[in-house]
Order: sequence, then structure tokens, then C-alpha cells
Amino acid sequence: MSGPRKLSSGVTRPPSGPHGFDGLHPVRRAIRIWGSRVTSRIVARGYLRLRLENRANLPGGPAIYCFNHLNWADPFLLMAILPMRPRLTFFGPKEVDMSVGGRNRLMTWTGATIPYRPGKNDLIIATKRVHAVIAAGGVVAIAGEGRIHPFEGGLGPLNEGAAYFALREGIPLVPLAIHGTSWLAFGRRVRVVVGVPLEVTGRPNRENVDALTARCYGALHALVRDEPERARPGPLGRRVTEAFNDWPEGDRAAAERAALTQS
Repeated sequence: MSGPRKLSSGVTRPPSGPHGFDGLHPVRRAIRIWGSRVTSRIVARGYLRLRLENRANLPGGPAIYCFNHLNWADPFLLMAILPMRPRLTFFGPKEVDMSVGGRNRLMTWTGATIPYRPGKNDLIIATKRVHAVIAAGGVVAIAGEGRIHPFEGGLGPLNEGAAYFALREGIPLVPLAIHGTSWLAFGRRVRVVVGVPLEVTGRPNRENVDALTARCYGALHALVRDEPERARPGPLGRRVTEAFNDWPEGDRAAAERAALTQS
């Protein structure tokens, strides 16, 4: 892996990579991405029963996927269940330091993430990396809520990122509903339901971004709102479920109380 380069002014510039700025060699990135996806399929299918529904709704080319988020394992399950082509890349999570936390380190190692580190220039860098993925024929998946939700039938407010990138690139925005990951019990069915792609028009201004975000929320909420809650599993399932979950409220019980208050 190449290190940072010194400019003539003495300023350190991050090395470029296939998606820019992270220095990971294209061959090494490809090996990690494909290896991660194959491993995810083996592990996930050995523990859960996976099913992809409405696969025909997936565009054959570049798109933005917006998915609900119930568990730390959701990105890895999407790696396991979605087609190997187009290449899948995840935007986020929003972290100052992606080396903190086992989930973040694992996602970073896969080479399939575009981290968003809060800072005055990072949105520009992240936007360039999203554009590079799309220009190469790939898809970018975004957890629209920006956090995990405790209930199968619930959906928090969506951030504007998915709509913004879809409008900026002029590509479809596809709702993906994940069902069954609120509790990861051994042998339990997990379904990913592909919604009808939302076609986009216009510039990525505030009005269009807000309107597309609202459309995406409506489509995704319709896919999850009638989903029944899952029974809590035994000790192993509870341990796997909560292994890397990051609850902003502190724990699952507090997150459940907050979600019930907001509903």
C-alpha cells in the first residue's frame, strides 16, 4: 500500500486509489472485495436462511441503494445476498475515526466502503469517491437512517445523502427493505425486498433533494411497516445480534423506548 505523498509545498496529500484518496491498490482492493463477499455468503448462509425478493427490480447498471438498518450485520448480509455485479460499495458510516470499533475496522478492511468522516472537506472527497464508483459501473448502498432501528416495522427519518447522490449522478434510487435482522437467531429467515426504482430528474438542489428523500421514505416505509416483530432468540442469538450494535441511546431498551415515543 502506498503512503501519503508530499507536495512541493510540503503539504501531505492522501494517495489516490481506484475510488480516490485511500491508497489501496486496485488489485488488492478487488481481492478484498471479492473475498469479503464470498466469505459473507458462506458465513451468512451457514447461520441464516437468506432470500432476495423482487430481484427483477434491481437496475442492471449504476444506482444508489437506500436500505433500512436493523443490525450491525446488515451490510455483510447485503454482500451475501445481492448479485456480485454490479460491484457493491457502501457509503458510510459517519465516523471521525474508522479505526475505532470492530465493525468499522472490518468494513474498512473489505475495501467496499466510502467512509464519511465529518470535516469541512470530507463531503467533497466522499462525493468524488461516490462519483468514481458510479463512473466505474458500480452501485452505492446507503443506510438511509444513518443508525440502527430496534423494530422491524419501524423506519426513522432518512438522511438526504441517498437522494443527493442519485440526483447528482442522474441514476435510479432503489429502496431495499431488510427483514429479519432485528434478532439474528440461528436458522431464521432474512429477506431483502427490492422496491421499485425511483427515477430522478432535475438538479440536486434543496427542493429536489427533499422531494426525492420524501418519495424514498414513503416507498421504503411501505415495504417495512407491516413486518412483524421477531421473537428474541436464546443466548447465542442475542450475543451475535448485539456483538457490534451501536445504539445512540446507550442500549437496545433505551432505543426501543425512544422509538415508541416517536411513533
